[in-house]
Amino acid sequence: MIGPPGCRVVRCHDRYEGKQGMTYGVGISAQTSGSQALCLHTLVLPAGAHGKAHLHEHHESAIYIVEGDFELWSGEDLAQYDVVSAGDFIYIPAGTPPARKPQQRRLLHRLVARTDPNEQERVVLLPDLDARAGRGRG
Repeated sequence: MIGPPGCRVVRCHDRYEGKQGMTYGVGISAQTSGSQALCLHTLVLPAGAHGKAHLHEHHESAIYIVEGDFELWSGEDLAQYDVVSAGDFIYIPAGTPPARKPQQRRLLHRLVARTDPNEQERVVLLPDLDARAGRGRG
């Protein structure tokens, strides 16, 4: 049990494997702090790692790139393309699928926030989009 309402300090020592195939640093969520409408955690990916295409149906996401850079495809049929680097923010509307190019060459460290306090509960995997990320780009 979390205890009575109030400020919480959550130490990011623990990790968990998400449905997307990535390992997250435990942060703020309903499970760790009693959050009602927010999830905030870290994600560090080694060079070459990538997650599965997915979306969060009813929740917005915001990502801050702490370190690294990568190619990002998003939107319907992953048609929108951007290069994202350290210092950039990414906004992902509810129901929008993002995917990154699997050939990331350097470590990627990001901070991820979502309007869903149960981070993995509402993840919808999109296996048909996995092969589309990076098609036609170098």
